[in-house]
Amino acid sequence: MTELSLHILDIVKNSTKAGAALVEVDITESTARNVIEITITDNGCGMDEEFLKGVTDPFKTTRTTRKVGMGLSLFKTAAELTGGTFDITSKVGEGTVVKAVFVRDSIDRQPLGDMASTMVTLVSGSESTDFVYRHDFNGNVFEFSTVQVKEILGDVAINTPEVLAWINGYIEEGLQEIVAENI
Repeated sequence: MTELSLHILDIVKNSTKAGAALVEVDITESTARNVIEITITDNGCGMDEEFLKGVTDPFKTTRTTRKVGMGLSLFKTAAELTGGTFDITSKVGEGTVVKAVFVRDSIDRQPLGDMASTMVTLVSGSESTDFVYRHDFNGNVFEFSTVQVKEILGDVAINTPEVLAWINGYIEEGLQEIVAENI
């Protein structure tokens, strides 16, 4: 994968397949600490300790359509190539937390990518899952929550083209604002 947002998309799709009703994506960028931290938390079915031990092995997967699962192993490698770290914790019946820390100025760090499109893709394909996306750039925070949007929309489906276009623009504008505050 060429962008971190695509890793996030892949991992969050795993969360929705695991029955998560809520998935939180937290990104913290700190130029002072020279890191980008990405944490994905879900309340899906979770994994037992035995499966968790080998979950970053690309040949260990629960999929029946193919015998490999590259998402977590590629995300882990992407973080470690920058000198960063990777951690995953999970509990059956409670959910999973995936955390990757990237050295921000590493030549090997992939660009973050298009988080607005990533979130729109997730929202459009998983109407029954709620998403919270928080992005902290040097202490300036933007947050998007489908729970809040659904409350405002009432009976209007969140995955209509007009709503998805609005979500995309809202996220893009929010991210531009938190970065601009640091200039």
